[in-house]
Amino acid sequence: RALDAPNVGKDGVVLVHPTCGPTQKDDIPGDVRYKTYEVLKEETKDPRVKWAYMPYSMHMAGPREAIQHMLLRKNYGCTHFIIGRDMAGSKSSITGEDYYGAYDAQETAAKYGPEMGMKTVPSLNLVYTEEGYLTADEAKEKNLKPVKLSGTEFRRRLRAGEEIPEWFAFKSVVNVLRQHV
Repeated sequence: RALDAPNVGKDGVVLVHPTCGPTQKDDIPGDVRYKTYEVLKEETKDPRVKWAYMPYSMHMAGPREAIQHMLLRKNYGCTHFIIGRDMAGSKSSITGEDYYGAYDAQETAAKYGPEMGMKTVPSLNLVYTEEGYLTADEAKEKNLKPVKLSGTEFRRRLRAGEEIPEWFAFKSVVNVLRQHV
């Protein structure tokens, strides 16, 4: 959907540029994520999508980290930056509540992006429903209940050898994860 955003030209190309550095203790290691990206690249072949990997560790610094990521991507030649909901978010170690608001990183990137010569493309909050993938707003309008699987539950199921729904991840990606986690 990012290639179809109103502020992206018809000849636009997406650079999928995930970080593959050290992770939090309970997360999937960077080298394993790299292997999943290689499988995902094959699953989603598209001439308008280019892949590169950044050996970088997430710092969970919310809006500040969004600005840093935007600047790093500009150094790779990007002109637009797709930014997800709750990018680089973290929880309070005292209350367990989200430290940043769900859209703080998007708002900060939109505010400071022009100073850096970057345009932002907010990633829509997609959910899976009985009708397939929709934006959360579309699902709400249609009174459809989103089906959810948290990252924590996904990792638990993965390590326990339990079923991972195909709406959540390609089987080929799950197979790579199961071989290495």
